[in-house]
Amino acid sequence: MKLKHYLSKYGLRMAAVIVVAALLVGLVSGALAGRAGFLRSSGQALSAPLQRATSAVLSWVESIYGALYEYDRLAEEYNKLKAENARLREQVRSVTQLETENARYRELLGFREKHTDFDLAAAKIVSWDASNYTSAFTISSGSADGLELGDCVITEYGALVGQIIELGGDWATVRSVIDVDMAVGALVGEYSYAGMVTGEFALMKRGQTRLAYLSSGAQIFEGDEVLTSGKGGSFPADLLIGVIREVRTGDGGQSTYGIIDPACDVEQLSQVFIIRDFTRK
Repeated sequence: MKLKHYLSKYGLRMAAVIVVAALLVGLVSGALAGRAGFLRSSGQALSAPLQRATSAVLSWVESIYGALYEYDRLAEEYNKLKAENARLREQVRSVTQLETENARYRELLGFREKHTDFDLAAAKIVSWDASNYTSAFTISSGSADGLELGDCVITEYGALVGQIIELGGDWATVRSVIDVDMAVGALVGEYSYAGMVTGEFALMKRGQTRLAYLSSGAQIFEGDEVLTSGKGGSFPADLLIGVIREVRTGDGGQSTYGIIDPACDVEQLSQVFIIRDFTRK
């Protein structure tokens, strides 16, 4: 574009300079060739070089301008194609989001059929807590949508996500299942041993949590599923919390506890479902 601007401003001057230079070359050539009657025959001597020089200059300028305008045309077409590509990519993203959301609702529909006693509401995650010492996020629903403090939050599969700890008219803060302040009554193993899922800072940083305070004689193994017990009234029974990844001993070998991989990948969530009410057992 700078070249085009330069030629638009100085192109005629350049052409004139080249023509004059061609005239001078013709004059000098004629003089050096010793042609007789220079003044008399100068028109004939210069006409051919002048015509050739003028034609060459005009052809050169025309080719430069043609190339520049062709460049502009191609640039315009490129920008149009770029805009169209961006529009199509946005459409693809929208369709993908809709398909993902529809899949969630289909899963939720199946979950609802199994849990007709649950009053569920959907909400999107709008932001995450910026602190490194907690695992919490804000959702797009609040008291105006019938939510209350302490409500249980799950995925469309019925996996435990967390619990509402702060509430506004159109927003709520959810403490996730791996947060250091989370505490959930749990059952584990073939014989449903009772325990408590509690957060731990080092585990939270790895996306895990801990099963401790197991009942006397409890035996737990890697791969055991951990479910909510329903005790306390905040969480329905039988929601999947996660799976035991590792069994450890503490207190000098006097106690056993498990490291849990949560059933939901908290950091990958974009939408959750809130249990506003359920039949308490």
